[in-house]
Amino acid sequence: MTHKIRHKITPEVYLLLKRNEDGLFIRRFNTGFEDGLYTLVAGHVEAGESFSEAVIREAREEAGIDLQLEHLKVVHVMHRKYDREERIGVFVQAETWLNEPHIMEPHKHDDLRWISLRSLPSNTSSYVKFALDKIQNSEFFSELS
Repeated sequence: MTHKIRHKITPEVYLLLKRNEDGLFIRRFNTGFEDGLYTLVAGHVEAGESFSEAVIREAREEAGIDLQLEHLKVVHVMHRKYDREERIGVFVQAETWLNEPHIMEPHKHDDLRWISLRSLPSNTSSYVKFALDKIQNSEFFSELS
């Protein structure tokens, strides 16, 4: 009997922080991955950490804001494949938080701004645009390769 090798999937979280019709976007800088593109506050889920713990941590680390578990809502899950790597991204929405968002990691981000979810700039990450389109169409799951 031949056993298939199980692949590893990197878990990620994305924060869709909403204020009216705008979302909070951060521009990547000097990271080696999608530099110059706007994305959501996001990051990898660390070992032993839940998705909700990860999004709360990333919000504090990247934007200086505090989130409460009861204000978080999972709005989309994306399975993404690229370059012999696979990722599962969980998109979490919040409309309530503490502190004014600001750049906490200037060595990784060079801009943080509220942007209309209806007119994203051309330099927005393509897979983030894809996920946001799915969220606006109330599609809970997507796959992208």
